[in-house]
Amino acid sequence: MAAITLRRSLLASSLAALLIISAGATLAAQSPATPAESQPPSPAPAEPPAEPVAADSPRSSMLAFIDAANAGQWQDAARYLSLTDQQRSRSPELAERLKGVIDSRRLIDIETISGGSRGQLDDGLPPELETVAAVPVGNREEPMRMVRTSDQAGTFWAFSPNTVTRIDGWYADLPDRWVRNLFSGTRFDVLLRPGFFGVLWWHWLLLPIIAFLAWAGGRGLRNLTVALIGAVTRRTRATWDDQMLASLGPPLTLVFSIVLFAAGCSLIQITQDAITLVELFTRPAMAFAVFWGLWRLVPVVTGWITSQPWAANSPSVRNMLSIATKIMQGLVLGLGVLAMIASLGYPVGTVLAGLGIGGLAVAFGAQKTVENVFGSVSLAIDQPFRIGDFVKVEDFVGTVEDIGLRSTRFRTLDRTLVSIPNGKLADQRLESFQARDRMRLATMIGVTYGTTQSQMRTILTGFERVLRAHPKIWPDAMVIKFAAFGASSLDIEIMAWFDVPTWGDFQGCREEVLLGFMGVVEAAGSSFAFPTRTVHLVREPAPGAPA
Repeated sequence: MAAITLRRSLLASSLAALLIISAGATLAAQSPATPAESQPPSPAPAEPPAEPVAADSPRSSMLAFIDAANAGQWQDAARYLSLTDQQRSRSPELAERLKGVIDSRRLIDIETISGGSRGQLDDGLPPELETVAAVPVGNREEPMRMVRTSDQAGTFWAFSPNTVTRIDGWYADLPDRWVRNLFSGTRFDVLLRPGFFGVLWWHWLLLPIIAFLAWAGGRGLRNLTVALIGAVTRRTRATWDDQMLASLGPPLTLVFSIVLFAAGCSLIQITQDAITLVELFTRPAMAFAVFWGLWRLVPVVTGWITSQPWAANSPSVRNMLSIATKIMQGLVLGLGVLAMIASLGYPVGTVLAGLGIGGLAVAFGAQKTVENVFGSVSLAIDQPFRIGDFVKVEDFVGTVEDIGLRSTRFRTLDRTLVSIPNGKLADQRLESFQARDRMRLATMIGVTYGTTQSQMRTILTGFERVLRAHPKIWPDAMVIKFAAFGASSLDIEIMAWFDVPTWGDFQGCREEVLLGFMGVVEAAGSSFAFPTRTVHLVREPAPGAPA
């Protein structure tokens, strides 16, 4: 039965962590593999010089077509279409439809189009014919080509007659053509043009709606996942798997929301500029979700360790785990920031090298911070006090409220909060009242000088009787002695210990004993002394008189 329970616990934890770890695999897959240490890295090939872009090249003509289309100048964009006499009446419509095909299918990569006047000469096509994209149609692809031509303004490249003939068929296959047909030719035609960051305006209107629906769907999938896995974890005796599943809830919502948001953006056929913008946010968000989940798992793991019998019975281990939780969460936070930087395309090695150089400068300014961190580790190892202990530090006493990485906070008797850096605290004299196994009563009682020897012996015997009769007294050591002839009293030294755990219990015991001492002194016929001084007045003899 124990083996079955263990297997169920492992299965539940594996399923709960799989969703976050699998999301992180995407980020890891994007990083290049580290070369083996035994193989020296090959030198990077020299980049060829950039090809000059001619004014009459296919790239320049494609940019001119796109700029005119983005501005809504369809008649100017139609200049780059090779039209027949029958097609000229539809030239603005054909230019607008071709731009819709390019945007929706995300076909054009400007950097791959030739910048030479005669195009690419090694592509197997005639010198004045250039393939600029491949349009997917069913299970095949049809070439989108440009041809070198000229008019009164000069030589340029235009989309070939065969490409212009296929525009209507390509446009009919677009999944978002109904939106384009709805706005095209109306005063809302501006919604089909690029806005901020090259994203079409109607996509800007849809992106917030998609984000909200993705968030709602992410919550639904999170609840479904938690319910399915929870059905397994609830059958186990362990509680750590339930805590793990609960802690992964919010990160799972974010992971599912990101996936649904990306799917929604793909569904509306957003442009390449919009895809770049979406990836700019989704990749760091996915990295954040992964490390957010790991950050929330750290307290669950340390909490499970703390609940083990060998750790539960060791205050030092519990305090060390409290410090380790903060340190591990800090490491996860740092790795998460690096992962987010890497997801944005920045080389992490360069960032780490920069941090190493900058770390020398930061180290001088962070000396106290590092000192305080090591001070917290020292406090966790030495265990001079624990959270909840009543201690004396410097010139105040108070209760330990929190032991952090940088400082420790104390609640004083006046209910003020005192914070002391751990580096300074580790070097101070610390006195913990909580660690006492018993509490000492030490006092000096003075009776009047009119007390006789017999009365003094009666008082000493009575004091001892009061102490030994108390149920909390520690009987192995007790001092009741006539100590000295004081300035205004006969002093009796009292020292005893009470077996009580708290200061409040000790105060009650002390009160009971002192009241008993008062009864003993009263019954002996003596009284307590108070500071007095006797002044003797002596008349000096007259001058010349006999002494």
